[in-house]
Amino acid sequence: MTGTKKNGGLVVQARDLKLDEELAVMGVLDREQAKIVAGFGSTTRANARLLALTRAGLLRRFFLGNGKALYALSRKGAQLADVPFRGPQRRQDEVLVADFFIEHQLAINGVYCALKFGVIPVEGFTFRRWLKFHEPITKDIRLIPDGYVELATPRETLAAFLEVDLGHERGPVWKEKPKNYLQLALSGDFERRFGLNRFRVLVLANSDRRMHSLRKTVGAITPKLFWFATLGAVRDQGFFAPVWYRPTGDTPTHLIEERL
Repeated sequence: MTGTKKNGGLVVQARDLKLDEELAVMGVLDREQAKIVAGFGSTTRANARLLALTRAGLLRRFFLGNGKALYALSRKGAQLADVPFRGPQRRQDEVLVADFFIEHQLAINGVYCALKFGVIPVEGFTFRRWLKFHEPITKDIRLIPDGYVELATPRETLAAFLEVDLGHERGPVWKEKPKNYLQLALSGDFERRFGLNRFRVLVLANSDRRMHSLRKTVGAITPKLFWFATLGAVRDQGFFAPVWYRPTGDTPTHLIEERL
């Protein structure tokens, strides 16, 4: 459809379709994330194009209380790109005073952008795929991870589920999650569904205090599977920097240090 005039003369570009395809995965994004996934070369160009797509009805726009604009798929945009119509159902140009769902999704998207579009500073490692879940992984395990990523390596595929914690989930939730992930690993359900024999669970918390609290909770149940870091450390130092902690022990390490 590239180059076809749509909606009052707007020429739909390949980049616009790419943006809609990524929104079907991400649900919602801000301008900086749009620049990353759609390849905008400048903020001015990104602002102009996002505004044009919004006016053409191909994107829905709303705002955080601080004035930051956010964008989601419109039904028309989803049809144009032939992707599922998903995303937060907020009113056009609505101002959101506090929306924990949006904050959570934007944090997840930051990880997605870093892994899919960022540079992996380990020779031989490449991004393979990302999955988003809209229902429990299996009918027997009530577990809906925030995401799932696979990185291809020279020897095998490294698989990891993602859990982003902004401090809104209560203690009982984090006593059940480790048990559910252990069940997923030991039952064989993971291997049957994903075709791999092992996985990690990467937990990103919104503060050091929260991260260490979660480590203590999880460590009382299992020392395996889980790796912990803060969103700030990953953002500032990089996803593959030595910022990761295991459930027990006090020394941070690289996520894939044993493979370097």
